[in-house]
Amino acid sequence: MSASTSAHDKNAQQSLLNSYEMLLSRVEHMHELANAEQWAELIDQRTSYVVLVEQLRELDITVSLDNDALQRKAALLERILEHDVDIRRRLVSRRDELGKLIEVSQRQRDLHRAYAPQQGSEVAYEADEADSTRSS
Repeated sequence: MSASTSAHDKNAQQSLLNSYEMLLSRVEHMHELANAEQWAELIDQRTSYVVLVEQLRELDITVSLDNDALQRKAALLERILEHDVDIRRRLVSRRDELGKLIEVSQRQRDLHRAYAPQQGSEVAYEADEADSTRSS
């Protein structure tokens, strides 16, 4: 293997590892957002995170890593996945919380729909009584 090929391989490996480090940085930020319950910003970040993962996947296919680089990649992936699992857990919890709120809101709406017409009749009936009392 020539020296220029070896240098090119090292540069490609370093570029790939830098991309994994950038992904780790992004997921750490997303984890902070989840901890702070900043859901809208987290969802915005998740979109760019998915794009970055896809780009990284394409780059990963083209680069061969030596043992040191493989170990570094494995360590980065482990940290990325730890954060990702916790973020997903928090998102599922938030989804469940929102589901309960929606369910309560639907019940309140259904109760209002069921009893509002009757309340309107009582109000009209009471108004009729008041009018007849005044006219007597």
